[in-house]
Amino acid sequence: MACIRKRRDRYVVDYRDGAGIRRVPSFATRRAAEDVFGQIVREARQAADAAQVDPDVRLSEYAELWLRAAAPRLKPRTVTNYRNCLRLHILPTLGDRKLRLLRRGQVRALLGAKLEGGLSRGSVAAIYTALRAILFWAVDEDHVLATNPAARLGRKLKLVPARAARQESIKAMTREQLAVFLEAARTSPRAPSRRLAPLFLLLARTGLRVGEVRALQWPDLDLQARALRVERAFSEDRLDTPKSGHGRTVDVSRQLADALRRLLYERKTETLKRGWPEMPPWVFCTPEGRPLPKATLGGAFARVLKRARLPAHFSPHCLRHTFASLLLQQGESPVYVQRQLGHASIALTVDTYGRWLPMGNQAAVDRLDEASGSRVVANMVANANPGPGNAEETLEKTEVGNGRRATRLPLIA
Repeated sequence: MACIRKRRDRYVVDYRDGAGIRRVPSFATRRAAEDVFGQIVREARQAADAAQVDPDVRLSEYAELWLRAAAPRLKPRTVTNYRNCLRLHILPTLGDRKLRLLRRGQVRALLGAKLEGGLSRGSVAAIYTALRAILFWAVDEDHVLATNPAARLGRKLKLVPARAARQESIKAMTREQLAVFLEAARTSPRAPSRRLAPLFLLLARTGLRVGEVRALQWPDLDLQARALRVERAFSEDRLDTPKSGHGRTVDVSRQLADALRRLLYERKTETLKRGWPEMPPWVFCTPEGRPLPKATLGGAFARVLKRARLPAHFSPHCLRHTFASLLLQQGESPVYVQRQLGHASIALTVDTYGRWLPMGNQAAVDRLDEASGSRVVANMVANANPGPGNAEETLEKTEVGNGRRATRLPLIA
């Protein structure tokens, strides 16, 4: 049984490790000894709780177990990113260490070395995210760890940008820039760019992700009700569920509904002209009827952007940001914007687009006066300002019982 003893002017922790070897480290203060003693007790409990995982498992072995268990819940692109972070950065340094003996200082040293080595802050953030996810799984699912040694290190190392910095990094078009861009796409002399003009309009009017738009099919549209259903998305050219993991219904503007009706008519005409046995299911497709490649969309967007003489830093995803920012600027509810975008929470929407929210509106508090009723307000003003008259009449008192008297003027009462 582990215990703390005092020897002369030192404190020692007497215990046996997982291999049964007796250890007696000494410390200058009792508090330092108690910290180590608590860690030893937690590790002993972890070993008892981890029935399915070897308590001495190494990080490299556990990472592979974690990937096999977590992969069905993750997008293929996320799994690929995690594997690359483990293979290139995490396992070469920490792979041989026992998971239960991994310390916070070792994780901090790894991330610091990557930053000092010239790796971008975004790449180091991806490494941190992968390692933190593995260690959280070891805490919550397999109980190999009592606490996550990587928790909250991202903010301390400034790998997670502050909310204000994150909002400033978002690039959204103004209403005037968007109008110029859409007109440049509609009137483009190049057929491929002109063919995708309805797609750019849909991105700007619904806030869908690029992968969701590429996976959109005609049965998903209800043009009479002016709505569309997001049921799937392309991820690394593989058809999958949307990023949120479930579908959602999105409102469609009148302008977009008219554009999609024209596109449907053109697609039916094209089907007859090309002699296809049936119309392709994809709303936006290649001239051969196959799903639209992401590179084709990106190239067309860049050409239209250049023709419109807009900054080259805009990307197709910026149309999603433009949709959200314009709705918030015109005073729409953040909850509505969240549902249209498919965000998991309202906090994510506000944290991402908070700088476009109106910060002040005196008309809002004025409407409270209107809601209270003009007659009630008028009576309050009249009572507060009785005007000229007989002072004795104004201060007239009336019997209220038990010999007490009260004034009728509300302010004095």
